[in-house]
Amino acid sequence: MAPQRKGNRSSRIPIKFLDSDKETDSDAEGEESSEQSVSNDEQDLVSDMSSELEATKHEQETFDAGDPPVQPSPQADGSPGEASISGGPEFAELVASRAELKRLEGEVKDLRESLARRQADFENYRKRMERERTETYNRVVADIAAKLLPVLDNLKRALETEASVEAAESDEFRHFLSGVDLIYKQLNGVLDAFGVKPVQAEGEQFNPHLHEAVVTEPTDDYEPDTVMQEIVRGFRLGDKLIRPALVKVAIKK
Repeated sequence: MAPQRKGNRSSRIPIKFLDSDKETDSDAEGEESSEQSVSNDEQDLVSDMSSELEATKHEQETFDAGDPPVQPSPQADGSPGEASISGGPEFAELVASRAELKRLEGEVKDLRESLARRQADFENYRKRMERERTETYNRVVADIAAKLLPVLDNLKRALETEASVEAAESDEFRHFLSGVDLIYKQLNGVLDAFGVKPVQAEGEQFNPHLHEAVVTEPTDDYEPDTVMQEIVRGFRLGDKLIRPALVKVAIKK
């Protein structure tokens, strides 16, 4: 067995690994060089991107510094649009001015409405006072006239006696009657100046709102319900009746 082992040992062929080691070393060096080249490329790319970013930032700063502030665009209804961040004090002053103008317009509107209401109230007050004054005046005049009418009636009766005075009566008595007639006319003028008017009676159609029938007489000379004679004269003030006329009314025979 030993001689065989020796023979086998002498028959072995030695293997050299020099080339393979060199190739391995060269491959490693190539990989290192390729990795180094890749690393250098990445660094160059990062450096270029940094330079471009800084240049863009510098251009943006230059644009922001030299660009004027953006003004708000007006809307269709005339109201300002959304204010930009760089509006500035001029835009703030414009907004404040418009707000003040709107407030003043509201105050002017309120004052005009208040003035219109006050004018309407004053006009109503003026009309009411004028109506009350007219009613008071008419009431006072009617009261005074009602007290003077009996005096007027007595003067009229005194004048009616003149027709029965005979011619043999003295001139002094006739002058006295003339004075009474003058007083009667003067008193009628005063009442007329106050608006007191006599009620038309004789020959008129009987009106229960103006006439008071104290006597009726059947006759064919007048139409039925016609005033034949005025016994006591009636008076009125405007639409207000102070005293109705006392009359004789014709009826159907």
